[in-house]
Amino acid sequence: MTSSTAPSVTDTQAAPQGSHMWVLTLGMPGGAQTTAGGTWTPPAGATRYDVFVALRNHVVARHPQMASANCVFFSLEPNQL
Repeated sequence: MTSSTAPSVTDTQAAPQGSHMWVLTLGMPGGAQTTAGGTWTPPAGATRYDVFVALRNHVVARHPQMASANCVFFSLEPNQL
């Protein structure tokens, strides 16, 4: 018999997490898209725009072909319920 249970909160918090959760999707017109996400603690005094630019640069560094891509989706939320 197989038992299926949801992971506990302690299971998902095993590794340290940042203060904010983010998701960013970049897409080329009529072409490829990439979505990335994670958690991050922005530097003190950072604006939402500062965080967007830093995260976009982070994604483009890993996917250089997205350097001229459009932002299709961006979400930045406090990492708490």
